[in-house]
Amino acid sequence: MFPAKRPTRSGTAAQPVQPALLQEPVWRRPCHQRQTEVAAGQGRRKLKGGESWQAGGKHIESGIVELERSCGILLHPTSLPGPFGIGDLGVEAYRFIHSLFKSGVSVWQVLPLGPTGYGDSPYQCFSAFAGNPLLISLEMLVEEGLLSRSDLAGVPSFRKDRVDYGAVIDFKLPLLKKAYENFKDTEGTSGRKQFEEFCRNNESWLEDYALFRAVKDAHDGVQWTRWEPAIARREPEALARWREEKADQIQMRRFWQFEFFKQWGLLRDFARELNVQIMGDIPIFVAHDSSDVWAAPNLFHLNEDGRPVKVAGVPPDYFSASGQLWGNPLYRWRLMASEGFQWWIDRFRSAFSLFDLIRVDHFRGFEAFWEVPGEERTAINGRWVHAPGEQMFEAVENALGQLPIVAENLGWITPEVEALRKKFGFPGMGILQFAFGTDPQASDFIPHNHVRDMVIYTGTHDNNTTVGWWTATAAQDSTRSQEEIEAERDLARRYLRSDDREIHWELIRAAMASVAVLAIVPFQDLYGLGSEARMNLPGRPDGNWTWRVKDLRLEGEVSDRLLELTWLYGRRAVSQQEAAPEKEAKAAVSQ
Repeated sequence: MFPAKRPTRSGTAAQPVQPALLQEPVWRRPCHQRQTEVAAGQGRRKLKGGESWQAGGKHIESGIVELERSCGILLHPTSLPGPFGIGDLGVEAYRFIHSLFKSGVSVWQVLPLGPTGYGDSPYQCFSAFAGNPLLISLEMLVEEGLLSRSDLAGVPSFRKDRVDYGAVIDFKLPLLKKAYENFKDTEGTSGRKQFEEFCRNNESWLEDYALFRAVKDAHDGVQWTRWEPAIARREPEALARWREEKADQIQMRRFWQFEFFKQWGLLRDFARELNVQIMGDIPIFVAHDSSDVWAAPNLFHLNEDGRPVKVAGVPPDYFSASGQLWGNPLYRWRLMASEGFQWWIDRFRSAFSLFDLIRVDHFRGFEAFWEVPGEERTAINGRWVHAPGEQMFEAVENALGQLPIVAENLGWITPEVEALRKKFGFPGMGILQFAFGTDPQASDFIPHNHVRDMVIYTGTHDNNTTVGWWTATAAQDSTRSQEEIEAERDLARRYLRSDDREIHWELIRAAMASVAVLAIVPFQDLYGLGSEARMNLPGRPDGNWTWRVKDLRLEGEVSDRLLELTWLYGRRAVSQQEAAPEKEAKAAVSQ
């Protein structure tokens, strides 16, 4: 249903309602008030089957099957602007959410939020449950009284367009350590009680993670298989000794997690006030060098030394002629099944405590995964092995209710994979950049073949930007010949009636006009940025995950164009206050 009046920037009839949180921004509230709200869980909802929310001006049911038309922007928090070398959960994140609301956008998609390890990849984290402490806002720690303004003086001259993770770590971790030292003086306060409650509620993963990081630090950051053998094997005496010797370091890691989840909870509550849903991401596999594998090695295919015997990857594809060798250890699915898939239930429960809906990365791996021997250097010599995805999702659904999941079903997708996805009502994905070339799924991705049960992207974090894709040559592309590139452009020009001047907006319009229930656009495409703004090139060993927004400018012409498209194609978001009259009217009719 279209709104009664076209949205404008002038005139009261079409002005978006300003929620109370915008009149008194959450980052400016007294810290004792914010802490009380977090402790009480104000404004939050735990995921339950049948729970509902508002988006696109209509009532929808969780479980994703009944999602209404909406649109989203893909931007990882590390890419947000700010003075401290990396985006964080502070003021710029709130400004971004507010700008989404003003532009009629109702979904913010992020990448995994865990503490990154090898290559700074959010898909290779030290824990599938923990948060990245580098995302903690230093300014909010100042508001809490855990840092002083003078502590933030003398910030290095960080690049505005890239994250230098080494420099950020050197600058930020000492300040996080100082905040912890100051927190130790809060004994008996409400903040300390909230911290202790957080530790109790998250003990199942937090204790192993905090110990893992403390021991890893003591071994100069090397992989856990190279630690002192007794603690690498988790011998009881070694565990007890390390817990005693590193008690303060363990407590510091607990504190950093407490701060991360507190700040994320406040940010998510602010987004909910504006009916901006946050879409998270679950990688199917976990990193070998993680607390998850170290704490439960029996769940993975490892040898006696703890090294992977079988690892994950994908065969040769659009991104790489030799495939992608991810190196993640593969699961012992039979053992997980014998335990009722409890590890997966816990993992999804944790994710749904952070996000409103979740993209499941490499969904096809739940039907069959590419198994590569651990000693291989590429992913070419692998094989497909069946996985018990149906039984696993049934177990998770029985435990948690309907699952608001988007299935990343890209690549070599078989009828069996699609049957699994459709059985549980998970929308799949489509990529417009793949719609005009030789990709095996091109016929599914071209707009006239779209289906409602789809989330359509101009491109994802793994793709080039739309302008980068459009201007690429065979020399810059790992799989396409120049002849294929020219044929792809010719079809796209004719299909989109493009004159090459604004290919990014032409793809955005095609996504918005699609019958697909949800359209998502990477932030880079809003401004027509080129390959220099690409977030990730699969198979590239370094240089990924560093791109940042120089200036958060989702306003003016870009915001107006987004608002126009969300109105024109029925994807506009509404706030809780705007939705209230409709909800009251429905309630009156039902009575």
